[in-house]
Amino acid sequence: MFFGRRRVRIETERMSLRLPAHSDYRDWVSLREQSRAFLTPWEPSWSPDHLTRKAFTNRVYWAQRAQSGGTALPLFLVRRDDETLLGAVTVDNIRRGPAQAATIGYWIGAAHARQGYMAEALRAVIHHCFTELDLSRLESACLPENLASRGVLEKCGYKYEGVAQSYLQINGRWRNHVLYANLRGDRRGRTEAG
Repeated sequence: MFFGRRRVRIETERMSLRLPAHSDYRDWVSLREQSRAFLTPWEPSWSPDHLTRKAFTNRVYWAQRAQSGGTALPLFLVRRDDETLLGAVTVDNIRRGPAQAATIGYWIGAAHARQGYMAEALRAVIHHCFTELDLSRLESACLPENLASRGVLEKCGYKYEGVAQSYLQINGRWRNHVLYANLRGDRRGRTEAG
């Protein structure tokens, strides 16, 4: 009971969330380049070929394989009224069996930040994960000082669970991350972030 060959498309009030396509390359590279200073403090270091067509082509093929194989669901956020690429949300590391869990990561272009797009997209993806993919637990992590990311997670029903030491290499350094989870049918109430 998973994606199979069916292309997933999630509609929100202002956006269409869909798999990346080869035709997105110019918009993607432009958005990433224009947002470099905004994104790099929060992301793993970009490889030297990060913005090349070949790297993007590999990304598109990976997205197609991951979606059809049920291991991940990488989605681009596209504003419907003008087809502008805004960012991306990836449901990754999908674990079946007793876990029924996944990890969600996301980014938004600098020009589109703090306009409610990411909260709108995350709410729709969370709903899709719980209702269509039958997942029970969604996990996300961010740097402790990334207050915008923490805020969007909390706005979307995530609860703070703790700190993971040296969780990921971000911008070339091992960094601690705060861990959040969103549970289907959560009855925990509000938790306080440390």
